Amino acid sequence: MDVALEVNGAAVRHDIRENTLLVDLLRETLGLTGTHVGCDTSQCGACVVHVDGRAIKSCTVLAVALDGSSVTTIEGLAATAGGDALHPMQTAFHEKHGLQCGFCTPGMIMSAVDLVRQNPAPTEREVRAGLEGNLCRCTGYQNIVAAVIEGARVMRERQGV
Repeated sequence: MDVALEVNGAAVRHDIRENTLLVDLLRETLGLTGTHVGCDTSQCGACVVHVDGRAIKSCTVLAVALDGSSVTTIEGLAATAGGDALHPMQTAFHEKHGLQCGFCTPGMIMSAVDLVRQNPAPTEREVRAGLEGNLCRCTGYQNIVAAVIEGARVMRERQGV
């Protein structure tokens, strides 16, 4: 089946099998390996990307179902912030040590950006609830929560909120 998407701002068209998952299209066909596959059952959140501005788990959606959609992966997130620099949430994860092995980090960041778009000033409790669908096997989440709160602060400042 033919599928046309916008991925990280670029038009993409591919003939794919009808059962191709979005995560497989991104990783195997387009070479965007920042989106990770951790469980194949939508339990861990390592595969989170944005589709038409909303966070989704790409391991459970068929690529053909998204024909005509806009997809942003961790590789394209910085461009959404308007430049070559990292997105504020990426910077916050780095500065607040919100990662260890890094496997869950892309999905955590993509989920956090979506959370902050919906709630520009989340509390610690709201961050923890907002990231429930993302698992990290390395940390105690404290630095991840701190990173999201810091990223939210910088995002608010840049938007003048």
